[in-house]
Amino acid sequence: MGLIPTVLAVDAGNSKTDVAVVTGGGEVLATARGGGFRPPAVGVEAAVDALAEPVARAFADAGVTSVSHVSACLANADLPVEEEQLAAALHARAWGASVEVRNDTFAILRAGVPEPRGVAVVCGAGINCVGMRPDGRTARFPAIGRISGDWGGGWGLAEEALWYAARAEDGRGEATELARALPAHFGLPSMYALIEALHLGHVEHGRRHELTPVLFRTAARGDRIARSLVDRLADEVATMATVALTRLGLLGEQTPVLLGGSVLSAGHARLDDGVRDLLASRAPKADVRVVTAAPVLGAVLLGLDRLRAGASALERARAHWDTGRS
Repeated sequence: MGLIPTVLAVDAGNSKTDVAVVTGGGEVLATARGGGFRPPAVGVEAAVDALAEPVARAFADAGVTSVSHVSACLANADLPVEEEQLAAALHARAWGASVEVRNDTFAILRAGVPEPRGVAVVCGAGINCVGMRPDGRTARFPAIGRISGDWGGGWGLAEEALWYAARAEDGRGEATELARALPAHFGLPSMYALIEALHLGHVEHGRRHELTPVLFRTAARGDRIARSLVDRLADEVATMATVALTRLGLLGEQTPVLLGGSVLSAGHARLDDGVRDLLASRAPKADVRVVTAAPVLGAVLLGLDRLRAGASALERARAHWDTGRS
């Protein structure tokens, strides 16, 4: 591309990867999609190898062999040391003159705001929260599970539902409709049968996430235990957002608070109302919204921010995804 500044934007999640090559003026030259990005499972080098295929396709379509800057928002980049390791691995590929790696939650946040200012809480398989200000300050959490104080996410909710349902069936806990609904989802007659099936692998471990929608349906029918879990998640979402706003000095200012991920974007009325009610009391100036923009757009905009692109370039890039051409 000669002297024309360009960005390679990467949004890599556990299940899929989206990449885009964009000029500094916001023109999208090419996009491509690849598989999931899982360095904890396969190692950093193998995970970056998996990125190489969609990057190669995007470069070929764009007619470039490298770019000015690589803006990568990556799943499993939860700690600064992990971001540094991944940035070094990407830099070694010589895809761009400079490389910046962030956790993929930052892509969801940047995709949903007109400037790099706000807080995002994402609840899908796990839960995470980040915030940023235009001056570069950020707020984040380690978000690596119970050892970092996390509670919630689809996997966590499924585990909690199983715990309460198991104790309800054997008499150690309060009665709950979950004790019938969870095994029924797999065509099984009891929690004992489901426990056995999970333990022996007759129901694959990965299918546990299917129980999260069952939990929400059971809560919607009025079950007290199921409702208490939904309410606890609403409290956790509101708590994370409030802490991030406080750490950034934004609690007293009108600030976007974005909700994303499969759980928070599913339209669960009790959860949505709970989050909004709690934030109304704890952070009255929070402007709560559900993110619908493609996360790769956030990686693009972060890259353009790095190039100090003008407002017209940002609007041009955003229009590409707003019109569904990705």
